[in-house]
Amino acid sequence: MSSATETVEEQQKLQIYPTSKAGVSPFWRDKYERDAKKYWDIFYKHHGDRFFKDRHYLDKEWNSYFSVGCGAGNTIFPLIATYPHIFVYACDFSPRAVDLVKAHEEYTETRVCAFASDLTGDDLDKHISPSSVDIVTMIFVLSAVSPEKMPFVLQNIKRVLKPNGCILFRDYAVGDLAQERFSGKDQKISDNFYVRGDGTRAFYFSNEFLETLFGKEGFEVEEIGVCCKQVENRSRELVMNRRWVQATFRLSNGTKNPSEEQERKEVVDSTDIDISDGLAMEMFGASPSTHEMSEFKLRDSAFKIKLLSKEYQHTCKSTGLMLWESARFMASVLDRNPNIVSGKRVLELGCGCTGICSMVAARSANLVVATDADTKALALLTENITTNLESSLLGKLKTGVLEWGNKEHIEGIKGLASCGGFEVIIGTDVTYVAEAIIPLFETAKELMLRKVGEVEEEKPALILCHVFRRVDEPSLLSAASKFGFKLVDRWDMNSKESPVGNIVDRWFYENDLVAEIPSSALHILYFQME
Repeated sequence: MSSATETVEEQQKLQIYPTSKAGVSPFWRDKYERDAKKYWDIFYKHHGDRFFKDRHYLDKEWNSYFSVGCGAGNTIFPLIATYPHIFVYACDFSPRAVDLVKAHEEYTETRVCAFASDLTGDDLDKHISPSSVDIVTMIFVLSAVSPEKMPFVLQNIKRVLKPNGCILFRDYAVGDLAQERFSGKDQKISDNFYVRGDGTRAFYFSNEFLETLFGKEGFEVEEIGVCCKQVENRSRELVMNRRWVQATFRLSNGTKNPSEEQERKEVVDSTDIDISDGLAMEMFGASPSTHEMSEFKLRDSAFKIKLLSKEYQHTCKSTGLMLWESARFMASVLDRNPNIVSGKRVLELGCGCTGICSMVAARSANLVVATDADTKALALLTENITTNLESSLLGKLKTGVLEWGNKEHIEGIKGLASCGGFEVIIGTDVTYVAEAIIPLFETAKELMLRKVGEVEEEKPALILCHVFRRVDEPSLLSAASKFGFKLVDRWDMNSKESPVGNIVDRWFYENDLVAEIPSSALHILYFQME
């Protein structure tokens, strides 16, 4: 394949949402501008101080502060807790947001002065003495302002800044995932400026736009860069970009640092800098409700599973809070073929919060242990088990923390098996990280029961169900062989190769089970110890 073709395919992979050329009509554009305060007031009426988490990351990046666009106070209160002698002025467009700040248990007028202000028209010096502020923070604030009114905001702030004072800035960057989402909808007001579903607006900045905007108002760029964090949605095989601009602007005093020009051009490309989960939700237009109920139906039963809401999944670091196609598929296989686990001790690796394979297996197995390294996923799993499993089966299904390769965890799970190991080990979509493959097979070997059956199907087995992503089959087989596993059988709906054995094919004698397969890219690998 040519490099040009590869580039086109990569661009297609990154194109998450269809492009829409339509935009917001002039009537609605004017209405959103005229009613901007009302929409933000409604926002804080609905969400209160629960939507954004406190921004403790500020202390890790800057040393002194003053808050503009304070919202519910998520910047303010970490500041006064960190710096006992600092006095913070705080303003917001929404009077309701200011009321939330004043209602906070840590609010005191000796430390904080909070007031409502429209920075595009109200004079800040009615509340703050001119040229008295050392530092101003603008954290996801300027993006809510119409581009043509942004100069007025800077002029207003400039009046209360001391000579040589700084603005510490963080806001949305061009190319951010949220902008990609907007591009497929009729929500564009003007270039890089969009309206959300709740009527609030967001602008996406480039470095060049900011340098010009601040430069015209007498600010020099000390540092500016785009912070990037890449997120992969494995179920849709998408790579998505989170992008925001971070910068420091200083009110010019007529002198210039000789090294400033070089610093200004440096670009930050960091995967270590992160923002709070609440802020990430706001960045991508997601619902503040992080969980939803999803129904998973089998032939004669159904599960109501609590998991991470779809709106939030693309920003979440934990893959264990979602329901993957391979787990749905393997649960259907176990439902139709209870003999796979009947009367056996079963271990599920990387079960996540849903645990549907373990819950189905518990109907016919002697013992099932569902494991994951994510304690949040296990906490939600416990809730799902209690909701869905019959009381008579609850004693057969246990959960445990298991980080692959962790000796202490492995011994703890062995203890739950009581007889030295498990006869069936199941893993669904646990093979997507290359660095985890060796610990995976190492852990499976330690927890596999040492038993030689008379017939092949009675021997202990490791069953992996997945879509091949970053780790291909030869790499998996190579890693498996290092720990004494041999491939006894494989299954692939689209494969033209002859099966290795005749075990897995028998699971699909019922044609309607094949029809239930959620993705033709799913594979099953069936291993036994040599």
